[in-house]
Amino acid sequence: MIDLYCERLGPGLLTEPLNALTNLAFLVAAWVSWDLARRRGALGGSTAVLLALMVSVGIGSALFHTFATTWARVLDVVPILIFQLFFLWLYLKRVLSANSSYSAMAVAGFLIAALVGRLFPTVLNGSVTYLPALALLIGLGAYHYKAQKEDRLALIAAAGALMLSLVFRSMDQAVCPYIPLGTHFLWHVLNGVVLYLAFRGLVSNWRR
Repeated sequence: MIDLYCERLGPGLLTEPLNALTNLAFLVAAWVSWDLARRRGALGGSTAVLLALMVSVGIGSALFHTFATTWARVLDVVPILIFQLFFLWLYLKRVLSANSSYSAMAVAGFLIAALVGRLFPTVLNGSVTYLPALALLIGLGAYHYKAQKEDRLALIAAAGALMLSLVFRSMDQAVCPYIPLGTHFLWHVLNGVVLYLAFRGLVSNWRR
C-alpha cells in the first residue's frame, strides 16, 4: 500500500473516499469540454484524444486513491503527463502554427523537465513535478493575452488555478494534524478547472 495523503489511515479500497470521489471533477471537465468543442465545431480526432485523456486522468487517479498500489500510481501519473505533452503539441501546431521540428523539440524539452522533476519526490510533497506545467501555462497564457487571442484570459486563469491547486497539494501532509481529511481533494477539483480552461483556450483558437 502506498500512503501519501492525510485521508488514508490504513489499507482498503474505501479509506480515501473524498480523494477518490473528487476525481469526478475530471469527468465533468471532459463533458463540458466536449460540449464546448461541439459548439465551436472543433470536434475531431485530436480533440477526442484530449477528451479521452481527461477521462483517463480521472479514472487513473480514482484507481490510485482506492487501490494505492504501484500499478495504480502509474495509471495516475501517465495520463496526466501525456495530456500535457499532447496539449503542448496541439497548441504549438494549431494556435502558433509552428513547424513540426520546432514543436517536437519543445515537447521533448518539456518532457525532460517533467522527468527531472520526478527525481525530487519529497520536494513540496512531490508537487515540484508539476512546476514545468505551471511555467508552461504562465508562458502560453502571457502570449495568449498579449496576442489578444479569443478567450484571452483562459490560459492565465488556468495557470492561476494550477498554482492554487499546487498549494493545496503541497500542504496536504503538513495539515494532517489540523485537517484530518487533508487538502489533496482540492487538487482534484481545481485541476478539473485547469483542464477545462486549457482546453477552452486551445479550441477557441483552433486553426483548421
